[in-house]
Amino acid sequence: MKVMILLVALVLAGCNAVDTKVNSQSHNGNATPAPQASDGVKRVTTTELDELMKQGKVLVVDVRSQAMYDAGHIRGAKLIPIGEVANRINELPKDKQIVAYCS
Repeated sequence: MKVMILLVALVLAGCNAVDTKVNSQSHNGNATPAPQASDGVKRVTTTELDELMKQGKVLVVDVRSQAMYDAGHIRGAKLIPIGEVANRINELPKDKQIVAYCS
């Protein structure tokens, strides 16, 4: 139960965060680093996400509505609307990083 609450809180915090600062170090030296938010939710750049997806290390979860998902989404993203995350927590793998997006 605590894991579900934490996951929902992190998704909501990530989707609602607006104040960010740029981390001063890049992982590969080539890409602009992902912003780090004061809410403690880790951000990834599109380049980092692409690499994680190619390596099979991440599950991308679209937490928007079905209509927004149908209008366009990241290829391979799993749709779990934000209001359903707690009820569908068992669909999330324990061996991969979860990246949720909402816009």
